[in-house]
Amino acid sequence: MVESYHPLRIFSGMAHPELAAEVAALLHVPLGKSTTRRMPDSETHVMLDEVVRDQDIFLIQPCGEPVNDHLVETLLYLDAFRRASAHSVSVVMPYFPYARQERMAKGREAISARVVANMLELQGARRVIYVDIHNRAVQGFFNIPVDPLSALPLLANYFRTPEFTDAAIVSPDVGRATLAGQYAELLNLPLVVMHKRRTSFTTTETTHVVGDIEGRRPIIIDDVMAGGSVLKQVDALYDAGAAPGACLAITHPVLLPTALARLDADDRIEQLVVTNTLPVPPHKRHPKLVVLSIAPLLADIIYRIYRGDSISSQLVLS
Repeated sequence: MVESYHPLRIFSGMAHPELAAEVAALLHVPLGKSTTRRMPDSETHVMLDEVVRDQDIFLIQPCGEPVNDHLVETLLYLDAFRRASAHSVSVVMPYFPYARQERMAKGREAISARVVANMLELQGARRVIYVDIHNRAVQGFFNIPVDPLSALPLLANYFRTPEFTDAAIVSPDVGRATLAGQYAELLNLPLVVMHKRRTSFTTTETTHVVGDIEGRRPIIIDDVMAGGSVLKQVDALYDAGAAPGACLAITHPVLLPTALARLDADDRIEQLVVTNTLPVPPHKRHPKLVVLSIAPLLADIIYRIYRGDSISSQLVLS
């Protein structure tokens, strides 16, 4: 590792230390020493256990569950780094919290993604890096550099095998059609788009399927799977004549119990392919789950940023 005057350092909170350790190993730098404690009254206390003066810090902290605890921990680390005279602090947040609350769908709602952006910026983050955010417009909430990365090449490469030559890429809604089109172009597969309407705050209903899915194996793409509502859309695909062995390519595996139960209950779904932007603990390690590591992508981006090299080839495709 060639270092500038400001040494490169990788730190992690409690959100995903395994990912941070993997990135640090790829960059051949030691993982920074720090301690997070949960106080008896549920407050969070953070401490840097080594000197960081004049260092370029990359804090790897995806904000999965418990979201608020990990978000507050991130803000406290930013404060600790600033008070310890770090040269710069970049927040690597593969899973950006509150990204699905990026607009006012109804009156008198908070735009929570904007609140998170403001907090990170005000606490001294020099730049923010995230992967496959729900709405790319969130980038505009920041006044600091933002690097929106994509796991698309990693996930698409998994399906670049002969067994998927008869597949079709399926977008679960119109909003994901552009991303699905990029998958289809990379894999030279046809594109199918599902139209749905929201029936309540938590439920949706598929109204029709656009494109030829008959006799083809569906590969359904999406940015996040939480409760698994996308799994219910498999019914509409098989009503339209889809071939057996549906697969899903999902960047962020939130995987609430309902999603795991739906995987258990539906034999038509063969694989759920995800990345490790979020940790996948043992109770979420379903037999149908395939986890791909995002660490090489993050390590490459961090090194390019540290060296001042271009990273445009790794940004979200438009």
